[in-house]
Amino acid sequence: MKIVVLDGHCLNPGDLSWDSLNPFGEVTVYPRTRRSEQTIERIGDAEIVLLNKTPINRVVLDACPNIRMIGVLATGYNVVDCAAARSRGIVVCNVPGYATNSVAQFTMALLLELCHRIGRHDEAVHHGRWERCPDFCFWDTPQIELAGKTMGIIGYGNIGRSVGRMARAFGMHVLYYTRTKHDKANIVSLDTLLTQSDIVSLHCPLFPETKGLIGKEALAKMKDGAILLNTARGQLVDEKALVDALNSGKLRGAAIDTVAHEPLASDHPLMSAPNCIITPHMAWTPVECRQRIIDTTVENIRSFLAGDPIHVVN
Repeated sequence: MKIVVLDGHCLNPGDLSWDSLNPFGEVTVYPRTRRSEQTIERIGDAEIVLLNKTPINRVVLDACPNIRMIGVLATGYNVVDCAAARSRGIVVCNVPGYATNSVAQFTMALLLELCHRIGRHDEAVHHGRWERCPDFCFWDTPQIELAGKTMGIIGYGNIGRSVGRMARAFGMHVLYYTRTKHDKANIVSLDTLLTQSDIVSLHCPLFPETKGLIGKEALAKMKDGAILLNTARGQLVDEKALVDALNSGKLRGAAIDTVAHEPLASDHPLMSAPNCIITPHMAWTPVECRQRIIDTTVENIRSFLAGDPIHVVN
C-alpha cells in the first residue's frame, strides 16, 4: 500500500510525527505541492492520497487510476471533486470536529483584541509610553465591555454552539441563525440576527447558498458600530462591501482569520481598512488540534481498509 501526503508542512512543520501512518504501508510526505502536473507525478500509483489544500480534480483522478481513498487533513473538503471521485469508486474522508474548542477560543480572542487592543497597548508600554505618562494609566482605543451585549452567531454547529457558551460566560445574550430547522428559542431569522446583534460571528459552512452571505445588504442591516468576526470561510463575506462598511464607520471593527483568496495580498484593500484585525488562517493550529487530525486520519485509513469507512463526505 502506497500512501502520499501532498502538503504536510502546515499540519506538521516538524513538531509532530507521521510514524502512525507507517503500519499501513509505504509513506511519502511532501511539504508542499504547487502544480497540477506535480500533483499527478507525486501521486503516481499511490492508493491513498492525503492532502489539506492541494486540489484534486478530474484531470488528476484520470491520471492516477490507482487511487482508492482520499483523506482530507481538515474538515472542509471543497478542494476535492467529490462527485468525480464517487463516480470512480474513490472514498473521500475528512476530519470533522478536531478544532471546535480551538476555533471557538480563537474567535473570542479576536473579539477581545478588538475590545481592548491589548497587543497595541503592550507595545506602547514596552516603548516607554507608560513611563512617560503623567497619569497612572492611559488607553489609545475605546474600551468595550461585553456583558449585556448581543452576539449573533451564524451557524449552529459544534463551533457555533461552543462560541455561544463562551459568549454567555461573558454575560452576553446569544442569538443563532441556521438554515436547518430547529425549535430553539434563540434561533432567529437572519434579518433579526443582523439587526439585533452587537457582534456577528460566522460559523457556517461554505456552500453556493452561503457564498457572499455577508454582503452590502446584510451589512446595511447590522447595527451602526457593530463588530463582524469570521473564523469560518473567507468567501462567506463580500470583502469589498466589508471594506466599505469599515471605511464608512458603519462597523466599529472586524476580525477575520480567513479571506476569499489566501494568502492575502499586501495591496488588498482589507490591509488598510480601519479597525480590521487579520490573522493568517491560524485558528486551527494548536498542536493538540493538529495531532487530532493525524489521529483521526489514522482511524479513517484503518476503517477504510477494514471495509467500513468513516467520515465519508462523498
